[in-house]
Amino acid sequence: MDFANYDPSGANRSREIISAKIVIAGGFGVGKTTLVGAISEIQPLTTEALMTAAGVGIDDPSKVPGKETTTVAMDFGRITMAEDLILYLFGTPGQTRFWFMWDEIIRGAVGAAVLVDTRRITDAFAPLDYFENRNLPYVVALNRFDGASHYEAEEVREALAISPDVPMVMCDARQRDSVKQVLVTVVEHAMLRLQAEHGYPASVG
Repeated sequence: MDFANYDPSGANRSREIISAKIVIAGGFGVGKTTLVGAISEIQPLTTEALMTAAGVGIDDPSKVPGKETTTVAMDFGRITMAEDLILYLFGTPGQTRFWFMWDEIIRGAVGAAVLVDTRRITDAFAPLDYFENRNLPYVVALNRFDGASHYEAEEVREALAISPDVPMVMCDARQRDSVKQVLVTVVEHAMLRLQAEHGYPASVG
């Protein structure tokens, strides 16, 4: 069944189950592995490894106190969003030396969530540039860390020059309900893009 025809209202819903691939992306230490683990209904597959000297001078672990491991391939999880909609979550590696894998990870995805750590706003430029140059719908999720300065969403949008048509949500990657709202936003945004591209009525919910 075509994801572009998926009807979240249920009015025209068939019994056929739709599965969709969602990418969870972002820079080093922004909470991608935490987000997948918070929402996945299966034991998440992670490829965490101890950080080594190979990342010295590339990624600054001092910006993420207490972080000793990093994702070297991807994170994988699954969540049933409705009785006929299953999302498969693929988290990208954060260290820039592994970014060559992103092109393969996003293949076949319907949308993405780009996590941003508001303590390190400038680190978001590279991940955002990556998705700006790909024809993949994405939303920006501002991950709230304890002790971080508070910024309004529109302040961050202006600072990062994020287009007005890109949805932005506040989130806590540790909290299941918060993560679920991020995924709902990704699905809705992806559906609107697909419907617009195929000439379908752009209505969701």
